[in-house]
This record gives sequence, structure tokens and C-alpha cells, in this order.
Amino acid sequence: MTVTKQPPPAIAQPRPSSSATEPGRTPTRPRSRGPGWKVIRYLFSAAIILAALFPLAWMAISGFKARNEVVASPFQFFPEVWLWQNYVDIWNDPQFRQALLVTFVGALLFAALSLVVNSMAAYAFARLEFSFKRTIWVVTLITMFIPMMAILLTSYIVVTRLGMLNTMAVLVVPGATSALHIFFIRQFYLGIPGSLEEAAVVDGASRWQIFTKIFLPLSKPVFVVVGITSFLAFWNSYVWPILTITEPDSALTQIQQYLAIFRSERRIEYGLLLAGSTLAAAPVIALFLVFQRYIISGIRISGIK
Repeated sequence: MTVTKQPPPAIAQPRPSSSATEPGRTPTRPRSRGPGWKVIRYLFSAAIILAALFPLAWMAISGFKARNEVVASPFQFFPEVWLWQNYVDIWNDPQFRQALLVTFVGALLFAALSLVVNSMAAYAFARLEFSFKRTIWVVTLITMFIPMMAILLTSYIVVTRLGMLNTMAVLVVPGATSALHIFFIRQFYLGIPGSLEEAAVVDGASRWQIFTKIFLPLSKPVFVVVGITSFLAFWNSYVWPILTITEPDSALTQIQQYLAIFRSERRIEYGLLLAGSTLAAAPVIALFLVFQRYIISGIRISGIK
């Protein structure tokens, strides 16, 4: 009896997916939303930009108006007569220029001290191991939720007993440490590969050398964000300088203090006040325009992970 050998069963071949490109057939492209969607997106973006720039434009243009014209009804965006004298008078005031200079120097010192203190604290929390580290970290984060007004009186008592009133130190030192900035920089340091630190340890580098020669050079984007936010916080501070700089006509009068005194002593000369506010806002706006690329890069790199 002859046994007939049957061929082995054929192995089923996988069916080509519908997305595969067949010979002679152009690949399919995702459907676009059409020009109407682009128009809507551009209009929406333009509306956001207009809403953001309108208050600044109104403030700058109102600096050219007369006192009564600023609050005139009905509302009028442009002045009937452009009064350039408002900007000339406010700039020729020596107290205004002195307040602007003192605030600028103080903001630079405050930003520099904030970077030094917060970066070292962030490195310690990110890379070092020490006793009660988790507990101290939790306590540090809790301070983010304490309003400044809640500790204003106790802070004033502390700086008074330390003899810091009417000094530049009382404006710069107390607020230099920020839990938010420590958290922000720490998140960035956690993303740096540990292999860099291990290689430096093998080469005999100390912790300080690792921090200054590895971590600091890589921290430029996040430092720009922290530095600018610290600069802006000092520039716009009002309550703390009013409380701690008590001498009349002090050389340490901040720009916000000057504008408040200017508003009360001159019976609300709105044209001059808005001209001074525009000149006071100009350095901050220029700072953002110069460093906007680094700000966006720092937020993207140091986002919460």
C-alpha cells in the first residue's frame, strides 16, 4: 500500500494593513481642516494679543492726555491734544530718576541673591542625602501656601530687632528664599543625568565643584526664568517697602512708593501718573523682550515631571 505524502499546511501570511502603500498608489495624507480653521485660529490669537496689549497701550497713550481727559466720559482712547510735557516733567523730576535707579539696582541684587540661595537649596534637595530630608522638604513646600500678609507683622518685628530698617538689606534679604523657586530648580536638577555626577566623583571632584562646574553651566534656561520672576517681584513690591523704609525723602524710596506718594500729593494728576507708570514699566517690558526665548525654553525644559 502506497502512502501519499501530503504537503505541509501553508502558513497564513499577514494581511497588509490599509495604511501600507501599494505600488503605484500615492500615500494617504491626513485630512486638513481647511482654510476656515486657520482663519478662526488667527482671529482667536489676535483677540488674545489685543486683550493683553490694550491696557499697556491705553496707559502709554493716556500719559499724553490732560488730567481731566483721562477720566472723561464718554471714553476716548486717543487724546485731542498730545501733551508731551507729561513725560518731560516726570522724567525731569530727580526723585523719579533716583527711585527708578534704586529700584533697578535693588532688583538686580535681589535676583542675584535669589539665584544663589535657591539654586544651592535645590541642589541639596535633588542630589544630597541628609537626615530628615523628606520632612524638611515637606515643610519647605508648605511655605508656598502661606500668604505674605499672614507673616507680615512677624517679619517686621524680626527685621526691626535686627536693626535692618531703612537699609537696602531689608529690601533684598528677607524675600530672597522662595519655596516655589527651589521647587522649580529642583525639578530641573532631577532631570540632569546622574552619570555626569558619577563621572565627576570618579575624577575626584568635590560636591562644590560638581555644583559649580556641572550643574550651574547647565542651568541657564531655568536661571533666566527664576531671575526674571525675582526681578519682577522686587520691582512691583509695594507693601514691604512702605513698611520698612520709613524715613521721609529716603534715598531708598522704591518706584512704586514714589508713584503712590506722587498720586496722593498732587491730587491725582492722571496724565503725569500714567506717564510715570509707563516709564516704570518700560525696563520690565524690555527685559521680557530680550529674554523671551530663554523664558520659553526654561519653562519647557523645567516643566513639572
